[in-house]
Amino acid sequence: MSIINKTYSTFLAIFPVIILFISVLTNSKHNFTYDENYLSFNISYIIIFFWTLKRPEYFGYGFIFFSGILNDVIQNNPLGISSIEYLSICVLTGFVRTRIILQNLIYDWVFFLISILIVGSINYIILVYIFNIPIVYNSLLLGLFATFLIYPLLAKILSWIDNVVQVRINDKKNK
Repeated sequence: MSIINKTYSTFLAIFPVIILFISVLTNSKHNFTYDENYLSFNISYIIIFFWTLKRPEYFGYGFIFFSGILNDVIQNNPLGISSIEYLSICVLTGFVRTRIILQNLIYDWVFFLISILIVGSINYIILVYIFNIPIVYNSLLLGLFATFLIYPLLAKILSWIDNVVQVRINDKKNK
């Protein structure tokens, strides 16, 4: 196997982790102003939920924890808040993965809504009651709803990426 093929195979193997770190480093909450509220969606939630549900072997908990720490540093949050959120998503997707027999986009979408509502509640409780950081609950809820709405689109894109990675891995095994 040539060095180019090895490099390409290694790149494909760590591509989901690269996507997660790019979304964290580019400030994964993309904000828009809507009706004098900030409407934001969190791509990191979608990436973590999708990959830990479909292919949990791609992400280790260490990568997810470290990406949460990076997110806290970039967004100037108390250290560990995003890590708690991301690891909570992992726990919830692990529960969903063991309970679901047939995976389909609608089921995933509903469980994604439940997961981000739980994670948003944890975020709100920690930031408001422990750190006394004022959060507008309406903005948080709108952001979670916007994240929920774009999940199907990003899930289709991530499924396509997963198919490309799996085809390449299968080609490598067959050679």
